[in-house]
Amino acid sequence: QVQLVESGGGLVQAGGSLNLSCEVFRFSLDNHGVGWFRQSPGKEREGVVCINDKDGTTDYADFVKGRFTVSRDSAKNMVYLQMNTLKPEDTAVYYCAVFSFCHLNDHENGYGIWGQGTQVTVSS
Repeated sequence: QVQLVESGGGLVQAGGSLNLSCEVFRFSLDNHGVGWFRQSPGKEREGVVCINDKDGTTDYADFVKGRFTVSRDSAKNMVYLQMNTLKPEDTAVYYCAVFSFCHLNDHENGYGIWGQGTQVTVSS
C-alpha cells in the first residue's frame, strides 16, 4: 500500500539545523500536493509548507519563512525539509502528507496520506 516514511528528526540546540526527509512508496507525487505539517503537545496540527504541482506554488507558513526550505526529488519520490536557525518553539512532531491539493490550513485539506512523523526537539 501507499506509505510515507519521514526521517531526520532529532535533538538540536537553538540556532542549529536539521534536514528532514520523506520517502514515498508506491505512489507518484506528480500532479499532487505534498506538505510538511507539525504538531506539538497541546496544540493543533499546523501547516509548515505546501508544494502543489497543479498551480506550481510553494507556500510557507510565516513562522518558517527564511529559515526552512522545502525541496522534492520526483525521480526518487522524496521530499525534503531543510530547517535552519531552529528555535525551541519549532519543537514538534513533523509529518509529511500527500493530497490532491495541499493547503497550509489543515482544516481545508481533503483526504490525505500521512507518514508516521518524526520528532524534532530544539533545546534552548
